[in-house]
Amino acid sequence: MSIFDELKSSLEEAVEIHQGRKTASRITRFEIADVKSIRDSLQVSQAEFAKALGTSIDTIKSWESRRRNPTGLAAKVLATIQDNPNFYQELSVH
Repeated sequence: MSIFDELKSSLEEAVEIHQGRKTASRITRFEIADVKSIRDSLQVSQAEFAKALGTSIDTIKSWESRRRNPTGLAAKVLATIQDNPNFYQELSVH
């Protein structure tokens, strides 16, 4: 099966799920990190947090105000910090 055929099949299946003609084989949900709570628990400024995460202060502000949500690697790093606050110390050292 070509990549085109696989993509076409996947899209057709997605349409069937969306229209309710088929149920999804699995549903993955991620908890959205409460960035302000995580940062407050670490007792660090937005600037310090942004530097440790390798992002801008504006990004931290938009996450904290929930205008945007962290995704991808940032979401995973935040979840790791939430579960293991000592991990933040490793990030901020380097």
